[in-house]
Formats: sequence, C-alpha cells, structure tokens
Amino acid sequence: MTTRTLLLADGTHMTGEAFGADRQVTAEVVFTTGMTGYQETLTDQSYNGQIVTFTYPLIGNTGINRDDMESLFPTTAGVVCREVPRLSSNWRDRQSLDAFLKVHGIPGLAGIDTRALVRRLRTEGVMKGVLLGPDADLEVELERLRETELPTDQIAQVSTRTAYPSPLGGHSVVLFDFGLKHSILRELGKRGCAVTVVPHDISADRVRALAPDGIMLSNGPGDPKSVPGVQEVIRELQEEYPIFGICMGHQLFCLANGADTYKLRFGHRGFNHPVRDLATGRIDFTSQNHGYAVDPASIRGTELEVTQIEINDETIEGVRHRRLGSFSVQYHPDAAAGPHDAAHIFDDFIALMDAGRPARADLAPRSDLALTEGTH
Repeated sequence: MTTRTLLLADGTHMTGEAFGADRQVTAEVVFTTGMTGYQETLTDQSYNGQIVTFTYPLIGNTGINRDDMESLFPTTAGVVCREVPRLSSNWRDRQSLDAFLKVHGIPGLAGIDTRALVRRLRTEGVMKGVLLGPDADLEVELERLRETELPTDQIAQVSTRTAYPSPLGGHSVVLFDFGLKHSILRELGKRGCAVTVVPHDISADRVRALAPDGIMLSNGPGDPKSVPGVQEVIRELQEEYPIFGICMGHQLFCLANGADTYKLRFGHRGFNHPVRDLATGRIDFTSQNHGYAVDPASIRGTELEVTQIEINDETIEGVRHRRLGSFSVQYHPDAAAGPHDAAHIFDDFIALMDAGRPARADLAPRSDLALTEGTH
C-alpha cells in the first residue's frame, strides 16, 4: 500500500492510503456533508482548485457513470475520504473512482479519521493544505505551504472562452458561465428554453446583440470580488432584462446592487441545508456549495430585499430587486445532487421572463453575431 499525507497550514497532518493520481497538490481544504452525489460533487466546478473532504464514510461504491457529470472535466484539486471500496457496483457503472481520478490527474487520500479533520476545519476554518507523498519532509513542506499563495482567478480558469448555443425554442436565455453545472442547462431545457452560454467577461453590448428574454448568472468557484468587471455589466443589463442568479451569480448580483460579501468560516457544502421563504414560511431542503455569503447589514440602503434565509445560521439565501423583480438564490435549485424541493425557482424565472417579454417583442437576435468573439 502506498501512503499519502494531508498536511494543513496549522501543522495538522494525517497519513493514510493513497489512491487516484500520483501527484502532489496544494489547495484550500473544504468538506461536504452530502451522503450521496460524490460524482456530481467532484465535477461541480464550484470546487475548482479545492481538496474536497467527504464526511460520508464510504465514497466510490457505485463507481462513475456517463450521466451524472456536472462538467466535461473535473477541476477539483484533490479528494479525502474515510474509505474507498476496492470494487464498485451499479448498473450504470463505467469506471471506478480510483481510475477516474487517475485519468484526470486528481490525487486521493483514504483511511484517515475524516471526523477529526472536519472538526478541525469547523473550529479553525477552512485552510490551505497539501497532499504529500510518503517521503516528504513535513517541516520543509509546512514552511513552503505557509508561503504559498493560492490563485484567485478561479472563475477565469473554468469559464468558457467562447459563447455556444443549445437551441430548443421558447424563451431565449443568456447564461453567464462562472463555472456552471450541466444540471442548470437541464432544468432550463425542461422548460423549453433556448440557452446561449457566454464567457464570464462578455460585454453588455454583446449580450444585447443576442436579444435575450432573460439572463442567468451561474454558480462558480472562489471569491465573487475577484471578477469586479462583471458587476458593472450586471448593473447595465438588469435595467433591460430579467435576471436570475445562482450561488456565485447570487453573490455577484448582490455586489452589483451595492451589497457586500464575506468569507464564511467553513462554508456550506452539502445537500441538506434548510432554507425558509420569509414571505410564505415554506421550508425547502437545498443543495449548497459556497464559501462566501452576503452581509445582511449591507443590504440596508440598497434596492434589494431578503427573501430567504438559511435556518441553521440565518445567512442570506435569497434576494429580490424591489423595483425590477430580478432575483437570486445562494443555493442550487438544480439539485444535482440533492433534494428537488427548490426546483420551482426555475418556474419563477420563467414567470419573470413572461412578464417582461412584451417590452422586447420587437427585438430579434442579430444573425451576424460571432459567438466566438463574445469576450471584451
């Protein structure tokens, strides 16, 4: 058995069994509480550049299939879990987790006390970590780890570089790609939307040339303040089109409207987060994956109103623009993986486009638009 060690920036280290790719990686170490959906988690680009710790003790028992990918290629930096089975079994199984990680260059660590690791991260907050081989000098590596600056251009790493369409008919939706999950496209497709996915740094004029009925701001990794140019584009477009933001899109929508964000101690990552709608009292269990949240005090004095909160810690989970009706949610209503309680939020977006569509009925997409030239 080959060993591997996880070394945290506070000096904590845990040694266990190596699996996946044979390489050393340095990244932020986070944890997720989902009991299912490890494939969706690993291919969710909101985890870009992070070492993901699974709290559920057995990961990989159903293997990897072709249908549950949330992106074409995973960009997760590393995987930590309690146990990885030697054999996987499911009628859709095409590849073991170990083989999947090797193909995509992602190292894994198993056989450690993940409960102790999660307690550490909950107490001290998420922190930098490095996955090391068996012969590493821990003192040298700790000094190097503490000096390492992690990249901040995570959205630029995962966003598409060229726009691309998925035409179906019905409502025309422009979807900003900050690291989108394929399940968002599936939910819009179920509702007959023709979606054009565009780069995160596209200009407002290029979006106008597509003459959308509505605009979606996708999920994505990292700090929302790392892409300040997007805020001005959102401010321009929200005056003309209905906007719906998810996760990173929610945070960017709030920043564009004068609110502020802050980093959570250990974030919300999992599929069991209860969210209360303040108007109706309805409680939905939701899928979440974010390390930042909107500051409630910063909402005062803006045109935003809080619509939903997280029951566990009362963080903001939804806002609506008082004058324009555009809205955003911090969780993932596309529910991949996770409960489907909040899928109705997509219907609210459809209704918002229905209400705003007549004002733009005379517009038509420009046939000469070069989608491959969609960036600034």
